[in-house]
Amino acid sequence: MKAGLFAIAGLSAVAVAQPAHRRHQHLHKERDVVTKVDWVTEIDYATATAANVVVYVDEHGNPISTAYASQAAPTQAASKAASSIVVPVKDSSAAVVKSSAAPSYSAPAYSSAAATKTSSAAPSYSSTASSAGDGYGITYSPYRTDGTCKSQDDVNADFARIPGYGTVRTYGTDCNQVAMVLSAMGPNRKLFAGIFDINSVDSEAQIIINAANGDWSRFDTISVGNEGINDGTYTISQVSSAVQQCKSKLSGAGYTGPVITVDTFVAILAHPELCSVGDYVGANCHAFFDGGVLADAAGAFVVGQAQAVSAACGGKKVVITESGWPSAGNENGVAKPSEQNQQAAIASLKSSFSSNLFIFNAFNDYWKKNNSGTFNAEWYWGIFGDSASCTAP
Repeated sequence: MKAGLFAIAGLSAVAVAQPAHRRHQHLHKERDVVTKVDWVTEIDYATATAANVVVYVDEHGNPISTAYASQAAPTQAASKAASSIVVPVKDSSAAVVKSSAAPSYSAPAYSSAAATKTSSAAPSYSSTASSAGDGYGITYSPYRTDGTCKSQDDVNADFARIPGYGTVRTYGTDCNQVAMVLSAMGPNRKLFAGIFDINSVDSEAQIIINAANGDWSRFDTISVGNEGINDGTYTISQVSSAVQQCKSKLSGAGYTGPVITVDTFVAILAHPELCSVGDYVGANCHAFFDGGVLADAAGAFVVGQAQAVSAACGGKKVVITESGWPSAGNENGVAKPSEQNQQAAIASLKSSFSSNLFIFNAFNDYWKKNNSGTFNAEWYWGIFGDSASCTAP
């Protein structure tokens, strides 16, 4: 087997295992697939050196071996020239994936027992961001425990508890969330607004246009669809057509910013045609679902996947549109949900990226469908714990 060399951080078993375990179910028409979050501040590119991690691939681009700085290269001769892709990251030389062996490609064993959480209070996690306008984004969804819509007062109370994070990502337009988040998030943030159902592009884009009311300075990006290829819901042709339809409608209303689609890094690597669909590449990536990555190595893992996506997309700008770690749930291999590990993972992510990263999620989402397929962790991704209007059932 011929081996090619890319100077990018490790592709792992996630490419096979993650889709089976990775779905933040969304309720309410579009609520059977993930939480949604609004707006984003402009994120500047800051380039730094990523961990010295190498993935060896064959002539077809399939990963065959991963090596780190302290490891020798595999015995196969690398027949292709090395190339490197740099994404906006911080110096992550100290971050290493602490898995003693390559993660298994089969689904890891896990307990089907209900997840337990020792405290319903917000975890003691302290954000490194001190004010709005920093380079990180955060995801947010406006639903109560029973799946009904939060009020403007509820959303205002939520944002009073979110320090920093210059961008807010939402996933849809129901519940008047675009207007409510714009009102609650303050003047120093921008919105990354989402259209969830690509079959409703025209009507959802109009809702965004109405909420903008002619002021597009508060919008960073508009996304169309979330993980539709990963879930097998849509074809690439359908997603591409929807993005172009949205772009045309929004430009007619004066919007000149990016329009993209978002999918998992696994789906993008498997379908590089997605690279050309939007103005940049939006990739969701969660180290927890790999099963072979410890919490404090989450940053190195996600940097590696961001670089792999950028390489597959010819160096195109990549934004990690979701990444986090659950505070409760069942173990997934060496990945263990806990508040301490959540804090470690978020710190690792922030030490690895200086921008172009959305932390998933602001608050726990008890309106979602918790299940063993996502290790009974679906409720517990909120880095600020429970929202006052969305508490444990």
